[in-house]
Amino acid sequence: MIFTVTLNPAVDRELTVAEIAFDTVLRASDWRVDCGGKGFNVARMLQSLGISSVALGFAGGKSGEMLADKLQSLGIETDFVRVEGETRTNVSIVSAKNGQYVKVNEPGPTITETDLAQLAQKIGERVQAGDWWILAGSLPPGVEPRYYTELITIIQSAGAKVFLDTSDEALRQNCAAKPLLVKPNDEEAHALTGLPVNTPAEISAVGKAISAMGPASVIISLGKEGAVLVDDGKAWMAASPKIVAANPIGAGDSMVAGIVWGLSQGDSMQDALCKGIACGAATASQKGTSVGSLAQVNKLLSQVSLSEV
Repeated sequence: MIFTVTLNPAVDRELTVAEIAFDTVLRASDWRVDCGGKGFNVARMLQSLGISSVALGFAGGKSGEMLADKLQSLGIETDFVRVEGETRTNVSIVSAKNGQYVKVNEPGPTITETDLAQLAQKIGERVQAGDWWILAGSLPPGVEPRYYTELITIIQSAGAKVFLDTSDEALRQNCAAKPLLVKPNDEEAHALTGLPVNTPAEISAVGKAISAMGPASVIISLGKEGAVLVDDGKAWMAASPKIVAANPIGAGDSMVAGIVWGLSQGDSMQDALCKGIACGAATASQKGTSVGSLAQVNKLLSQVSLSEV
């Protein structure tokens, strides 16, 4: 079974305007509301691929209820810890002229020690050997970075596998917990190591440095260029297919879903990465915050090129 854990979920509201301008009133020509938060984005992509998952995390207020209803309407099972306060709303303003966007994320409700203990208990009750768990996203107020270590320990002690997709101190402090896989982007990898990330060879060296901190495998995402995988001391570059990009928001989360999709089916890390790249490209080609379809992913997968660095 595949589980996603989103500690700081959100209602994602996207507004489309003719052109982004400042110090004036912008009028939206279109709008949409979706379930936000990295883990939820992963769950939505998995659902599009025909793969079941369970979404766990914190939810508060009417926004939290809306998230649960929305995910369940998509056929995604949820198991949330209800918290005080209101689940955050993130707002994106996208230019219809050139696709440029501005995104503003709220901090989220403050999480208590009781809330943290309840989520850890839920995970301990659900986890089984062979499961895949994606721990994804930022930390809400009240949650220390090392909380991810507590969850990783619970999950991996049961024989399940952890894919940690976070950044900043939450990534830095939890590599030592030895998750199976982490996926910083190039800027996050540079911030973590201080090393340059200008060429595939440099990115490979950065991935190996991060792997030495604890994770068994490291994938460094490069946006529209693809990603570099470091696994078992070797490195591969997966180049993304050429697409007409519509909205890159959420493409990295779709990439995570594609990787776990492949690994859960027994693929090698390299083949799973190629599936992830295809999923990310499929989502980046969609307008709004939609995710790619299985048909689009299969079409793009044949266009992903893989080479050893």
